[in-house]
Amino acid sequence: MRILIIGGTAFVGRHMTRAAIDRGHEVTLFNRGKTAADLFPEARHLTGDRNTDLSALADGSWDATIDVCAYFPRQVRSLAAALDGRGGQQMYISTVSVYRAPVAAGYTEDAPLAELADPETEEITDETYGGLKVVCEREATRLYGADNTTIVRPTYVIGPYDGTYRFTWWLDRLSRGGDVLAPGNPADPMQLIDARDMATWVISLLERSVRGVFHAANPAPPYGFGDMLEAIAAEIAPPGTTFTWVDSSFLRAADADYASLPLWSGGDPDQDVLAADPAAAFSAGLAPRPLGRTVADIRAEGWQPGTGPQGIGMPADREAELLAMWRSRSN
Repeated sequence: MRILIIGGTAFVGRHMTRAAIDRGHEVTLFNRGKTAADLFPEARHLTGDRNTDLSALADGSWDATIDVCAYFPRQVRSLAAALDGRGGQQMYISTVSVYRAPVAAGYTEDAPLAELADPETEEITDETYGGLKVVCEREATRLYGADNTTIVRPTYVIGPYDGTYRFTWWLDRLSRGGDVLAPGNPADPMQLIDARDMATWVISLLERSVRGVFHAANPAPPYGFGDMLEAIAAEIAPPGTTFTWVDSSFLRAADADYASLPLWSGGDPDQDVLAADPAAAFSAGLAPRPLGRTVADIRAEGWQPGTGPQGIGMPADREAELLAMWRSRSN
């Protein structure tokens, strides 16, 4: 197949590209050429900016197009106009944030979707992100046709080359051992998907011309934040590592947030969005690897503890302070 990937060199797109090349497909990458431009010499590289200059797409045709980075409906429309029917099957990578709150644990792909008062807003916030993705999904389906569009809605995506550092921070923290501040309740819902598993599966959907809407999520609920931390600890934590679970309301009152404790729901009443039913995706061939293997693979790719970006995760002294406050309050 001839596959066009919009993006294709950063994290999720990078794994999509790798999977497509490994499976023998002819890959074209369209991006700004600013992220690891020397990657994938076997692919055709087209340089442009989806916001201002799509002229590089004027020539050529493809059997399928994977769009991993459309956040605004205008981006979907302009890409469709530039391709002018030459893009083949459309694969749009969306998010489980598209659902209207609240959702019930085990919800399926036909759960009600979020609606925006202004569907053309140019501001991405916690309140608009999911709704904008809904509009993007609808525009893709309208422009390419329901019989030519596949939509994938991931939960948290993890794996090698993850620049968000959300999951990797917990590897950092657990590798240090000691008493670990664990936020909320161990049963708080959590779902993750290895970017490589999602990528291989997405390419297989294109190969089989599978249409529809799918959750890229693992495992099936119930699965909790505590299960995730235990799986990481089993792979990476030194002997004697323990967890102290600290109530979400206490953490919020102490100004802890999602940046200081990555992946923590913060006690959000809509946390069941991380309890999606993955049955449709599993039936369509999604086969996620165990979480421990993802952790091992991240290590094998050269990750080193303490090498993440500043501003993500909780400093050790602040963690110790909060643990002391929590114990004092609990005694």
